[in-house]
Amino acid sequence: MIKFPNISPEIFTISLGGFDFSLRWYAISYIAGFIVALYIMKFVVRRDHLWKYRSPPMEVDQTDDILTYLIFGVILGGRLGYVIFYNFDYYLFNPIDILRIWDGGMSFHGGFTGVVLSLIYYCSRNGIEIMPAADLLALASPPGLLFGRLANFINAELWGRPTDVPWGVVFPGEIAQNCPGVVGPCARHPSQIYEAGLEGLLLFIVLILIAYFGGLKKSGVIAGTFIAGYGLARFFVEYYRVPDPQFFSDVNPYGFAYTFGNLGITMGQTLSIPMILVGVIFILYGSRKRSY
Repeated sequence: MIKFPNISPEIFTISLGGFDFSLRWYAISYIAGFIVALYIMKFVVRRDHLWKYRSPPMEVDQTDDILTYLIFGVILGGRLGYVIFYNFDYYLFNPIDILRIWDGGMSFHGGFTGVVLSLIYYCSRNGIEIMPAADLLALASPPGLLFGRLANFINAELWGRPTDVPWGVVFPGEIAQNCPGVVGPCARHPSQIYEAGLEGLLLFIVLILIAYFGGLKKSGVIAGTFIAGYGLARFFVEYYRVPDPQFFSDVNPYGFAYTFGNLGITMGQTLSIPMILVGVIFILYGSRKRSY
């Protein structure tokens, strides 16, 4: 087993007027993700030979504008997705806590929905084809997922189920060390690292290769690969990741959202299934188109 490294989730803290303001690695991960995404979008738009008819979906300057819409989509969608899908009963009676984003509680599936709606809104207002723009955004997204999952690890949150594998990590905290039947330090799967590697690094490499070999000339293939790839990665990692505590009970020790006899699936897996199906449809749709 591996002892959790002594890394503070806060880079620094400033006290002003009796209030503490902290810059956290999680915030840096969001900022870095948006900056890298913007760089990738500009880089790809400038290379018109990658696109069908040598025609990128937007001008270079428009990438700045669309990113502003996407930032709002990620934050609002991510928060509302967590509220609706993961802890609705609590926030129904504590609505003011919805605004307490600094306490944590963001959902990728909600953020993804927010991004899709923002993309549709921006493209429809500016006469931009939605599917090529979605391909561009999908290609630029995995680094942000990579940074976000690494920040989850630094925060010692979203850890995995107890394990005896050599790379199991002993996360700090009473909750992380509450492992029934385990004597001594409890090591857990570093599920944040699994997700960083799969939905961040590996998926990014796959998308880059597809784009290099003409994928952007077939509208929908890149977006579909991203959507299905994330869904598959998340569905797999959910077997090792501990679900949110509100799903656990004495009769549901594995935290399943839905059970089928002795089997079950988590909320993360439930929300990933439609992503996989939609992604496959996009890939099939795009693959049937001619590229020039």
